[in-house]
This record gives sequence, structure tokens and C-alpha cells, in this order.
Amino acid sequence: MNSTPNKIVTRFAPSPSGHLHVGGARTALFCWAFAKGRGGTFILRIEDTDQKRSSDAASIGFVKDLLWLGIDWDEGPVFEGCGGGDRGPYFQAQRLETYQKYFDLLIASGKAYYAFETTEELAAFRDGAKAENKPFRYTGEAARSLSAEKVTEFLAAGKPAVIRFHTPQTPITICDEILGEAIIPAGETDDFVIRKADGFPTYHFAVVVDDELMGVTHVLRAQEHFNNSAKHIVLQDALGFRRPIYGHLPLIFNPDGSKMSKRDKDKVLRKAIAERGMTAPPANTVDPTLFSAWIKDKNTQLDLASAGALASALGVILPEINVDDFRRSGYLPEVLCNFLSLNGWSPGGDLEKFDREFLKSHFDLPRVVKTPAKFDRSKLLAFNLHALQAMPREEFVTKVAEHGRTFHPEFMARVTHVQFRSLCDASQERSKTLDDLFRTNGFITVADDALEWDAKAVKKVLQGTAPNGQDHLKALNKILSQCDDWSVQGLEKAIKTYIDVEAGGNLGVIAQPLRVALCGGTVSPPIFDTLAILGKASSIKRIERCVAAHA
Repeated sequence: MNSTPNKIVTRFAPSPSGHLHVGGARTALFCWAFAKGRGGTFILRIEDTDQKRSSDAASIGFVKDLLWLGIDWDEGPVFEGCGGGDRGPYFQAQRLETYQKYFDLLIASGKAYYAFETTEELAAFRDGAKAENKPFRYTGEAARSLSAEKVTEFLAAGKPAVIRFHTPQTPITICDEILGEAIIPAGETDDFVIRKADGFPTYHFAVVVDDELMGVTHVLRAQEHFNNSAKHIVLQDALGFRRPIYGHLPLIFNPDGSKMSKRDKDKVLRKAIAERGMTAPPANTVDPTLFSAWIKDKNTQLDLASAGALASALGVILPEINVDDFRRSGYLPEVLCNFLSLNGWSPGGDLEKFDREFLKSHFDLPRVVKTPAKFDRSKLLAFNLHALQAMPREEFVTKVAEHGRTFHPEFMARVTHVQFRSLCDASQERSKTLDDLFRTNGFITVADDALEWDAKAVKKVLQGTAPNGQDHLKALNKILSQCDDWSVQGLEKAIKTYIDVEAGGNLGVIAQPLRVALCGGTVSPPIFDTLAILGKASSIKRIERCVAAHA
């Protein structure tokens, strides 16, 4: 194993192709904690050499995700007080001159060469290997046999070319702080591309050059990159670079053993569409042409806005996959960080709940597990519920208000300050997320004469053998109309006698009919809080409408 350097430098180097996946967030968190806890440097680097998948807007999305989680970087793109440094630029697309210097060095030393095969020719090579039931290995014999004059001629004529690395045909030993040592047999790694035909470096080349020039000492990344280390090691040796210390982190799986993927959302939507036999999208959700193309091609996915609109119209909940999904769902960043830390690392003992400062001072590689982590959503939800319940009331109100202004501005605009405060007081003990208050109390923002009632709830709660829910509503309406103290305590006092005499002391007998009348369904805050929040005029009007509508 490599010896530990004096100055720890780690990096997180995502491609800017959307919001941050929770797996990437876990990697960033571990890289951050490992460096920060040892007085080292944490670098954020943007691997944007794949021009088809990269965009500036996407990079802003995931840097916001990092900052929301509390993961700040010492060097990297300058954003909201983070970043800077003298080892940049930190966008790989801005480092092409640097990469070209090392391309030239490898070509001059005979360790790399230009290759001019077309896509069709390479496809034919692969088909030939497949026909012989052999793995495809690019030999490079034809390309390496070209004379220097011929190469110059082809390049001058503008013939498309890549640069390939001439991989030594010797075993490659990978030393990993988590997985241990592995030997890749000679011949397993072929002459791979290090510069694409568009002039941009491949991931393998850019990451090696950048890690060396930026002084990265420890590369912590997902296990899916483990085999890539063989290519990186031979490049490091060819360029005379040092080898950083590697640590490959376990993947994060769903409880059923499948890999957590952005496609999980797509699967939920496609299943809902299939169950309904839909051939066209609901109105005002997805462009019909886009919807038709999506239905026909299972390999495509809808963009975030379209998927969200479609899910809302279908009444389905999409699984949270990206950090922004969890933020929108109302999870606390500190809870998500705590939970992600436990997906692949153990602090020891029975300790499960800790903050980022604890992680920073205790995170180490020996306690990183080798097997895939299972993302237990129920456990995360329980963590979040406990954190919200333990939160001081004023802090809870502030955080819910911030969440509402960001993700539910229409709701916030339609409730009064008093109503919102009352909702928070009534909801904190049962809120699993900051979003629960908004998802379960939409009835408050509906006009009294526009409220609709759930047919199943009406049949179950209001109808049936007398005295049924309708009978209770008629009697309660008379009592409530005469109530002068419209507070929780006053309302409870006004109805107490009726509950004791007509409902056998069982509050539920009258609470559910009232909920249906006031909210349209059987879910609301405690019934006296619901009445108080709506106010006397709205409550009486809703009860009267419900009685008349279901007489």
C-alpha cells in the first residue's frame, strides 16, 4: 500500500449532467470529511469534457446541491463564497492546452499514437470478435504501423483521428485502501483512447493529469470505477506521475438489490401509464409529441419538469434519487448527510445519529464497508421525523416557511399568518418532512364553494344507518353556529356534551364527518385545530354545503 502523504488533498469531480445523485453526494461527503478532518484540502473539479452531456446550468444545479448539504470546497469554481485557488482552471474544458502538452509528450516517446479507424470499421472488428465468441480487444497494429509521414498526411488532410495509449502488455497491480490488492492480467487492458476525435481528452486521461497537477493524494470514488484504475495507473507510470492512494466506495442499492438510478422515476411513470392504458398525456402536463416519443422509446426519459407534471396529474409519487428530490420532499440536509454517511461507513458501536462535525473528525477508510449499501427510505424518514419533532417550535416554523416560499408559493400566498402559524403548531408532531404540511392541508387554500368531497370518504363516513355522519353534521352545525369562542379550547368545550351523549365519548365518531365536510377527505390536523384554522364562517359554510350536497 502507498504511504500516507503529509498533506491530504481529495477531490470530487462530477460531470455537469444534472442535479447531484445521492450516490455522488455520498462520495462528495466522504471526500470532504476525509480531507477536512485531517487539515487537508477538498477540491471541486468539473469534468465537462463530454460536450453532449455537459451544460453550465447543470453545473450550477449540483453545486447548489453540495452547498445545501453543507459540503463546501476549498478550491474549485467560485460560487457563494467557496472555491478559487491557484491550481485551476477547475473546468476540464478550459484545460485543453495543458492536456495537449501531455498528449505530445506521449506521442513523442512512442507511448501513444494516432488512430484513424472509422466508427464502422471498429463496429466490424467488434462484430468479428463476437462471431468468434471472443472479447473485443483493440490491438492497434494497423495504426501503429503507419509511417510518421502517413500520419502527418492524414492529419493535414483533416482525417478524423483519436489518440490511443499504447498499453504495456504486463500485469497491472491495483492497491486499494478499501478493497485490498487486485492484479489485472496482462492483455486485459487494450490500447484505449485518451483523446477523442473532437480534440477533447477522455475521462481517463484528463483525470490522471488533473490529479497530478492539482496534488490530489487520495482518490475516493465508487466501486464502479475500480477497473478504471488500471488505465489510470499505466498512464501515471508512462507520464512519470506519482500514484495517489485509492479507495473505492460501495455502491448504493435500493432495498430490492437494484441500483439506485434516475431511471427509477421513469419506471414509476411508465407503470402508471400502462395501468391506465393511456395513449395521450393529461392536459397541461407533457407535450403530446414528446409524450408519444417517450412512450415508444423505453431508453429515453422525460425531463424533470415534464416528469413532475405528469406524476402530479397521475397522482403518483416519484422516488427521490437526486439531492434536489430530497430537498423538494422536505428532508433536512443535516439528516440526509447523517443517513448517507451510514450507507457504506460505520462510526462503530450502536451510534447512528451524528452531525457533519462528528463525521469530519471520525471518518476513516478502515470502517468503510466493501459490500453494497441498501438505501432504507423508511429509516431516513424516521430520522427526519425525529429531527423535526426535536426541533424548537420557532425553528420549525421558520424552516417550514422557507420551504413553502421556495416550493409552494401559491399556498403561502393564500393563507394568513395566523392560519400558517396554527398549521405549524398543529403539524409539527406528525410531520415526517417539511413538505407534509403543504401536501396534507391543501383544503385550506380552496374556496369554500369550490371544495370537492372524496366519494369513497362520503360513502364510508357520512352515509349508512342512522345516526350516520350526515345526522351528526346537522346537529353539530347548530351547536357550532352558536359558538362564540372559536378557539381550540372553546370549540372543544362547545362540542364536549354532544360527544359524551351522542357519540359515547368517542371523538372519532364526529371528527371524521367533520373532516369530510371541512376538508373533502379524512386527513387533516386535529379536528378542533382544523375548525379554528378555517374560521367560523368558512367552517359553517362548508358543513352546510356538504349536508345539502349529500342529503
